Amino acid sequence: MDQDVVQRVKSDPNYQKLVRTRSSYGWLLTWAVMIVYYGFTLLNSFAKEFMGSRIGSGVMSWGVPLGLFVILFTVVVTGIYVRRANSEFDALTDAIQRNAAGGDTGTTGTKQQVRA
Repeated sequence: MDQDVVQRVKSDPNYQKLVRTRSSYGWLLTWAVMIVYYGFTLLNSFAKEFMGSRIGSGVMSWGVPLGLFVILFTVVVTGIYVRRANSEFDALTDAIQRNAAGGDTGTTGTKQQVRA
């Protein structure tokens, strides 16, 4: 890659915003998932009585809905990230590509047609 293009990309405010925003957002979601996963694991390890206790007068224990919550939480967090990546992060990437090329590269039209 041409060093001139690399410098234009690194000095682009959109690139700096993309790196900063994506990194902080990624870490926020990572910590949320880690808290849920490790919280579930810690409950299984240290609160066995609670996890094995029945809900009401039924036969289901608390471990089953909490385990289902962990799985659904992961799917929801993934969907949240993908939605933001497909909108905000992709728009910033397109702007970076246009600025690095010094104008319209011709690839943004294809991407916009796919999204529409």
